[in-house]
Amino acid sequence: MSLSELQNPVFVIWAFTFQVILIVHFVVRRLALDIALEYGWIVYTLGLVAAVVSIQQILRGESWSFWLGGFLYLVWAVFGFLVEYQFNISWRTPINWPIFLPFIGLYLATVMFYWWPLGIINKNLWYVYTVLFVIGTWLNVTSHNR
Repeated sequence: MSLSELQNPVFVIWAFTFQVILIVHFVVRRLALDIALEYGWIVYTLGLVAAVVSIQQILRGESWSFWLGGFLYLVWAVFGFLVEYQFNISWRTPINWPIFLPFIGLYLATVMFYWWPLGIINKNLWYVYTVLFVIGTWLNVTSHNR
């Protein structure tokens, strides 16, 4: 199946772009934490792109399952940017539960609303995204334990 034959190619491209950006960020964080901290704000800024893609999905008349992820990304990004860059709150070690729970919840909700709708479009896309999600999750978790 070519990209032109795909239902909702903009959503598919953005969903995979999001996951690849996360993987790259986690690899950088694992190898060079100082660089990840200096440029990690870019991952949050891309929440604006996600919102634009979601607006485009709404204007196309797509189901809520195709546009919710972008708005969740934007909320997660604003929250994460404020916590990590604006207020510089250390929340991972020790775990600051009032920040940890919404941060992780919004992050996982964002990922899920890019992942699950891919199954509506094509099961093979869903399987590939599953592999990327597992890789990203492993990199994310292990990049904190050095």
